[in-house]
Amino acid sequence: MDKKGRSAALAASRQVIIKAGTRLLIDREAVARLVAGVAEIRRSGRRVLLVTSGAVGMGMETLKIKTRPRDLARIQALAAVGQSALMAIYTSECRKNGFEAAQLLLTAADLRNRERCLNVMNCINALWENGVLPIVNENDSVSVDELKFGDNDTLAGLLGSLTGSELTILLTTVDGLRDRDAAGNLGERISEVAKLTDDILGLAGGTDDSKFSIGGMESKLRAAGIVTSAGGYLWIADGRDPGVIKRILAGDDTGTLFLPRGRRLSGHKRWFTFFSKVSGRLTVDAGAERAIRERGKSLLPAGVTDVSGEFKRGDTVEIAGPGGKPFARGLVNYASADCLKLRGCHSDAVQAAMGSDCETEMVHRDNLTLL
Repeated sequence: MDKKGRSAALAASRQVIIKAGTRLLIDREAVARLVAGVAEIRRSGRRVLLVTSGAVGMGMETLKIKTRPRDLARIQALAAVGQSALMAIYTSECRKNGFEAAQLLLTAADLRNRERCLNVMNCINALWENGVLPIVNENDSVSVDELKFGDNDTLAGLLGSLTGSELTILLTTVDGLRDRDAAGNLGERISEVAKLTDDILGLAGGTDDSKFSIGGMESKLRAAGIVTSAGGYLWIADGRDPGVIKRILAGDDTGTLFLPRGRRLSGHKRWFTFFSKVSGRLTVDAGAERAIRERGKSLLPAGVTDVSGEFKRGDTVEIAGPGGKPFARGLVNYASADCLKLRGCHSDAVQAAMGSDCETEMVHRDNLTLL
């Protein structure tokens, strides 16, 4: 296998996000191997952030519970029991490898709010500057459905985007994404994915095992979509292999590597694309969709055919084509009432209605990204 993609990923990576799933963290020895792998990446001169599952699973082990409960209060209680025990192990193992660990517990609300999101990033940067390993988990002891990321694969993808990290590694209990035959049976491992097509996304079915954890290959492909859309690499690899980190650092053909979709997004584009709450929708005609997709143009009022939702200037809106499927997202220059008034208007009519010094774009290209 040509190592070009893997070599490029390693050459580009100065910051690495690693996520390890619950089923890998089965005992203290497994955590020790994981931390030793993290230490190896740190010795290569790269910054590392670790996203760890396992709080609920460790709470289950501590309280001798065999099956993950379904009700929220019991899951939160297990997380509260397991989180301190898990971090005590991580702290001990990190110190054995010559560095300190710090815990960050996040909910989705922490990243949706711009100020809180910046505070999270500033904290991570301060920890990195002091040589500390940030260890991040979803705050399961307080999270409710509307505040949850859904799974730590998604959280790792979002943190890869937030921090501008070039490489995100998802360690799991499979050796990568596999092809399927017509009957749905798993086939050969797919070494490299250049684009997340519908066919690739369709390979994820039936990979969930919810006894101890949530998520499966579907959540990993969702994370890959986030990371590659932001211009980063994502690598799925078998965390049961004790030498997997060495193999990754050597650029070996292990697991599945997902290549960036395009050039890296700027920080403010990453935020409104992946973190901010969508407040409304602008539906556009076919000509406007082509201009945005193919020619990198701003969205002008003349191309807008419909406006839905209530939003104010500066809010995040999604942009949908004539068929209703969203294809872009951006920060809108006008409140929803003004957008309704201006839809279909050409620039001279916009200026006549809003003043000669108004913005003639409904969403400027600098504040717009394709999905």
